[in-house]
Amino acid sequence: MVKMASKLSFGTAAADWQERINVARMRDERAERTRKFMRKYGIPALLAARPDNTRYLTGIRGAEFMPQLWYVLFFAEHDPVVFAHAGWHRQLPAAAPWIKHWRVARAWLAGIGGPEVVREEGKIFADQIVEELKARGLLGEKLGLLAMDGVAQQALSAAGIKTVDYWPMMLETRATKTVDEINCLKTVASICEATWHRIWREMKPGMNDTELSRISVDELIKAGSDEARPIYFMSGPLTFERGFDRPSRMIQTGDLVYAAMCGIGYLGYRSCNYRTFKVGRTPSAKEKDWYKRVLDSLDGIIDAAKPGASTADLAMNFPPASSWGYKDEAEVLTMEIGHGIGISLYEYPVINRQWSLKHPQILQAGMTFAVESREGREGEGGVRLENMVVVTETGAEVMDHFPRDEVLTAPA
Repeated sequence: MVKMASKLSFGTAAADWQERINVARMRDERAERTRKFMRKYGIPALLAARPDNTRYLTGIRGAEFMPQLWYVLFFAEHDPVVFAHAGWHRQLPAAAPWIKHWRVARAWLAGIGGPEVVREEGKIFADQIVEELKARGLLGEKLGLLAMDGVAQQALSAAGIKTVDYWPMMLETRATKTVDEINCLKTVASICEATWHRIWREMKPGMNDTELSRISVDELIKAGSDEARPIYFMSGPLTFERGFDRPSRMIQTGDLVYAAMCGIGYLGYRSCNYRTFKVGRTPSAKEKDWYKRVLDSLDGIIDAAKPGASTADLAMNFPPASSWGYKDEAEVLTMEIGHGIGISLYEYPVINRQWSLKHPQILQAGMTFAVESREGREGEGGVRLENMVVVTETGAEVMDHFPRDEVLTAPA
């Protein structure tokens, strides 16, 4: 039987009278874990862009309305340097005093200034990185790169810097979570739970997905999400297989409706869970059977998840793609899957028949993942379920407490 994770004894507010999510400790432990793996792989310096990477390394947010507006030069043995975006570099030092070194970032805004601007900015960018590496005696050493674009890579190469792709090592770094990271995921799961309950109360025939999405965002913010985003609903014949979201379809009596509450944020940590509802009627015997198959598949995976278990063994609980008449497991990629969750929506481990049977990964205590499956009939409808799971020393536990054992009926 699937075990539910313990519930938190606190909410999203800060307090001085109770140990809650200790953000300073979380920042320090993430940074030290990164340094541990940098030393392991002989990479003394790391240059990172993209919000999941930069927040993990420094604990700060920055401008993200275009790619690579800011970036972080992180060291195994020195304090990091944050290259902040224009404007932000004036306010961030006071807001984030744990960062000692600040610079102004160079950005080429996807090349809108033309090729000459890109070349000029790229050279200045690379020269600044050379200067920082030289000041620390690291010029000539390997520089790990995370999410830096082609312009940056070429400019660094032209400046004589030896670079390596650090993404596989970063995935390894983030594979297991600290107690504070796990509590962030439990918190965002509880925020989603509050929103699922409101959806359940308010969903009715005559509503469309746009209206439900608005209600969802309102509740997510009310419940404490610091990064709410629209929730996309599928209804009726659009629930199997999936396709375009936001069709503005009107929900009708007897429809199946599901939504993906994925990417909702709390302190940078991301939710990923699905639930299915039946509107105005109880599910039919066929729909109950569909859901039972999904539930049995997920229960088998969650029950088998424990430290030392192989993702290949877990993946065998997913039906093969041929169950739906498909010829290739690629046709169910991201639909019949378990994927690591944390400060990013896709991390280690991955559990599916497409990759895990041939390239298994070994589970460790502290890993967190979301696992999902679906069932139905093309053009008629279907059901989906996804749970957020943490691997403990004694087995796996489900972090999202909203009911999962059956398709819930929304009132007419």
